[in-house]
Amino acid sequence: MIPRTNYHLKPDNPVEQLFWGRCTIAKAATFSFYTRDSRIRRLIHQLKYKGVKEIGSELGRIYASALKSSGFLDNIDMIIPVPLHPSKKRQRGFNQSDVISQGISEASGIPVDTKLLVRKTVTKTQTRKSRYDRWKNVQDIFRVTDEDKLKGLHILLVDDVITTGSTLEACTNEILKTENTKVSVAALAFSVIG
Repeated sequence: MIPRTNYHLKPDNPVEQLFWGRCTIAKAATFSFYTRDSRIRRLIHQLKYKGVKEIGSELGRIYASALKSSGFLDNIDMIIPVPLHPSKKRQRGFNQSDVISQGISEASGIPVDTKLLVRKTVTKTQTRKSRYDRWKNVQDIFRVTDEDKLKGLHILLVDDVITTGSTLEACTNEILKTENTKVSVAALAFSVIG
């Protein structure tokens, strides 16, 4: 059993509050809590570092059914996974956020686009960085490739784990440069590791 946050049912939840004053998010939610001994942490580790992609797509499908039945996905036009730099993607063999997004798409019917938002700079891992260093590490590293395809859409931005929100903030701010767009955020886990 994986403990659920049920944040998709709670407006102004702790994940939404993470972005207050930093960027404009329509709504935000995570599936579970990421702690040192959590099952979700072990599953995400298997997905990211052992290449067990089925974990990401299955968790994406499970989470999407909860999001869909609650109305969280109403008015979402497109899913965009947080992109990896091409060199990092080659090294790992895949982007875990792509896999999670595919699972969400399969269960919700909302299309995924992995090409509209790209990471233009390689960055060092965020794992041991302070909140400020994480923010600084991801500033101006994303680029929208086709503003016309993005105009007027409500995007669901998907990641595996939200810690400080810096990566999602950088992605959101880049997407919101396009006219009449909205961004919501969903991730498998919210890190509560100090």
